[in-house]
Amino acid sequence: MKQMMISAIAVIAALAVTAEESVKTWTPVRCEIGDVRLKGPLGERLDAMIERHVIGTDVDYITAPFQEKTETKRWWQTEFWGKYMQSAMPYLQYTGSAKLKTAVDRGIASMIASQEKNGYIGNYPDELRCGEGWDVWGMKYTMMGFLHYYDATKSTDALEACKRVCDYVIAELGPNGKRGVRLYQTGNWSGYASSSILEPVMWLYQRTQDKKYLDFATYLVKDMTEVEDGPRLLDLALKGISVADRNGHGNKAETHGGYVMKHNRWKSYEMMSCYQGMLDYFEVTGRKELFDAAVATGNDIIKEEINLAGGCACSEAWFHGARKQHLPYLRLQETCVTTTWMRFCEKLLDLTGDPKWADEIERTFYNAYLGAMKADGSEFAGYTPLSGNRYHGQHHCYMHTDCCTANGPRGFLCFLKGFFRTTGDAAVFNFYASALVKGVMPRTGKKIAFDMYSLYPRSNTARIVSHTENAGVVPLKLRIPKWSEATVVKVNGEEQKGAVPGTYITIEREWKLGDIVEIRFDMPVVAHKLEHNIAFTRGPVLLARDSRFGDGDFTEPFRRGIKDGQRMTGFADVRTPSGDIWMAFSATLPIGSHHENPEGALPATVFFCDYASAGNTWQRENYYRTWFPEEYGPTE
Repeated sequence: MKQMMISAIAVIAALAVTAEESVKTWTPVRCEIGDVRLKGPLGERLDAMIERHVIGTDVDYITAPFQEKTETKRWWQTEFWGKYMQSAMPYLQYTGSAKLKTAVDRGIASMIASQEKNGYIGNYPDELRCGEGWDVWGMKYTMMGFLHYYDATKSTDALEACKRVCDYVIAELGPNGKRGVRLYQTGNWSGYASSSILEPVMWLYQRTQDKKYLDFATYLVKDMTEVEDGPRLLDLALKGISVADRNGHGNKAETHGGYVMKHNRWKSYEMMSCYQGMLDYFEVTGRKELFDAAVATGNDIIKEEINLAGGCACSEAWFHGARKQHLPYLRLQETCVTTTWMRFCEKLLDLTGDPKWADEIERTFYNAYLGAMKADGSEFAGYTPLSGNRYHGQHHCYMHTDCCTANGPRGFLCFLKGFFRTTGDAAVFNFYASALVKGVMPRTGKKIAFDMYSLYPRSNTARIVSHTENAGVVPLKLRIPKWSEATVVKVNGEEQKGAVPGTYITIEREWKLGDIVEIRFDMPVVAHKLEHNIAFTRGPVLLARDSRFGDGDFTEPFRRGIKDGQRMTGFADVRTPSGDIWMAFSATLPIGSHHENPEGALPATVFFCDYASAGNTWQRENYYRTWFPEEYGPTE
């Protein structure tokens, strides 16, 4: 095995990561999941998803594959239970559902019963274990499932089962492992999938303080960062190499059925999962270069990959998608990629305190994420195009489920868990929606509570009422979105200074019962242009035309004259034509070619809705579009 020891890390890091990207000096304390109670339209959607999707999951069905060791196609049935548990346990805390508790308890018992004497839990026969395919990946999610259950119940049986799975992986693929290969050499995607087991290994270390798990994590990080044909998550990031350009550099991609897999560093979901584990490792070891690499990668994803819907990836791979989003690429915005991007941003928000990561979660949540969820909350689409139709996900591994169905509910958790939190000396609102929140200030132990009333982002206002008293001075921080250029914040009618886009405004006072904070966001419709194509956003929301409006041909071109970044006039709120459409707007725009008219195109009234609502009947005849052609001139 060729080793490449990375040198001059400090110099590279200094060039690649800007000065403001630093580790926070405060530690966020998330409120308990049940301490944020969403109300209004978002609360209804969350409740529907929990009831119809999470509680509705057949836990016996997704644990059944573990009872047989007959998987010879090297597929990924063993990820479904662990993904389910990552949302089932927090939502159990949120709802207190007796039905959900019965299901997760039954699932845990089934999983523990399937464990072999050597610690293995999975469905591969012995000769195929810990090799190609998704076996290690499945054990990663199994470990996560056990640890989520342990965190909620303190079940020593679950913790012991998790330890035995990890001990099995160490024995087979650790230093001097029985399989004779290193862990990064298993699975697909240049070791991304298997190496992402680092995340639950770090969780296990944090809960047990057993040094062997930290030693194993160190072994994994070394191969993830120093091996020439491995993931190379450190040096390529710090050299500023974009995520879509990280093939080569010591590996040679091999195709399987025309699809690059074995030595491919493009795979978005798995790459971000590796960085999450590296950030957990950084928190324990203090290796700042790992943090710098993760931040550099996150910044690159925003610049090169994230589209106006907050989504990314084509066929689950990086492809410089930000500059190509106006084109009809296939398999856009896999829901697994969407939820993992939200989790990655959530981790970076925790570690940096930089509100831009909250901006990104918000953009993704209101567009790509909610757009992937069926209107009744019962399932998630596998892919969510920027134009076309929404449809059911594929069935995977001969099962009536798929990876995105299992992963989908985790995205709502990023929004819910990040909505409100406390730091050592402040309470922080990252998002806006109707919700009742409560928490405890870490340094003083004083209880605080606020009630927010808002139809944001349909509305551009939010109103926060204090239910706090006798808590002393509590600084309240409110995120001011980067796109809101002229936000107005008032406390009891008095305007506050410091509402700067892309920052937090801090209101420091001794809160009393009935104190009112009013926020008015600057939320114009803004035009975006790419190669003679035009799209529109309003605040964090991407707008779309939907066939349910029946307002004409979506392929009609816009006349020239609209500029990139232009604040548009002529958009107005209108009544939605369907109960499934959340926001609707009319607009008078210069659409269609009318060369005989010296004044240009005749104005036409067309209608837009929010991207998440577009096409959400999941019927083939319900078509939508977000990017629209613009006329060319004779010299173009």
